[in-house]
Amino acid sequence: MITKTITLNTGACMPEIGLGTWRANEEGLLAKTVKTAIALGYRHIDCAKFYGNQREIGKALKEVNVPREQLFITSKIWQNKHRPELVPGALDEILDELQLEYLDLLLIHFPYALKPEKATKEFTADDLENVPIMDTWKAMEALVDSGKVRAIGVSNFNKTIIKKMLPQCRIVPAVNQVEIHPYNPSSELVKVCQENGIAVTGYCPLGGTKVSVMDDKLIKKIAETHGCTPAQVALSWILSRGITVIPKSTNELRLKQNLEKVMLTTEELDLISGIKKREHKVDPRLDLKELEWVIHDDIAECPLI
Repeated sequence: MITKTITLNTGACMPEIGLGTWRANEEGLLAKTVKTAIALGYRHIDCAKFYGNQREIGKALKEVNVPREQLFITSKIWQNKHRPELVPGALDEILDELQLEYLDLLLIHFPYALKPEKATKEFTADDLENVPIMDTWKAMEALVDSGKVRAIGVSNFNKTIIKKMLPQCRIVPAVNQVEIHPYNPSSELVKVCQENGIAVTGYCPLGGTKVSVMDDKLIKKIAETHGCTPAQVALSWILSRGITVIPKSTNELRLKQNLEKVMLTTEELDLISGIKKREHKVDPRLDLKELEWVIHDDIAECPLI
């Protein structure tokens, strides 16, 4: 089953379902998962420099019998590479790890910058660096001109940052990748992006260890009605909103199930949209108050743009 696609503002086709690879670092298992996913019909692999597993993904991609032009590979630059002079080298590192000549999509992983020596997730307010987002973005635009990247976008950007960026962009972001699931629908952000031709990709579409929508009573009841899994219900609800998804699994059965969209009724879609519970799995303000604007854009000052 080859996944359906959406059309980006670049004219390129992006598979609506991709394979997430965050925290998939067990040696050997990830390569097997990537090859299994592609054999099942996945054509979009979502990567990031920060995940620390791109070399294994690159080796797996070399071993699959699918032409490069049929694959859609996404990666992201980490926060310590936001200085514009560091952006081209950041891309070269990614291409080297993935053993690719180009990326289909390159994202800015988070809208805040870290000093170049900070390559890990652990940092303090002193490690933040005031690099204007548009300085980084202009360097990203130059990567498109170079041919090494087919499309560029952002990740974890809230609606306030998007609105401030757009008038200054020569190339409008093709994608904004953010946390999307029934407990975090991000309706206003999705509306702003889609109205401006920016596709939205939902990561953590099933929540996580602390936020698991698969245990939700309503979603489980709908799954029983359709004879499917709660995960399929949650993913189908996201897809119905025109949002692409990148669920992660290393289980072959679940990988296959996640490709199978369920046709939910209008009533069922409305019931899921009406869920009142609100939780973030990824919330920078839990680590550092200075970053609360990343997700909670109405309660704090935005960064330099």
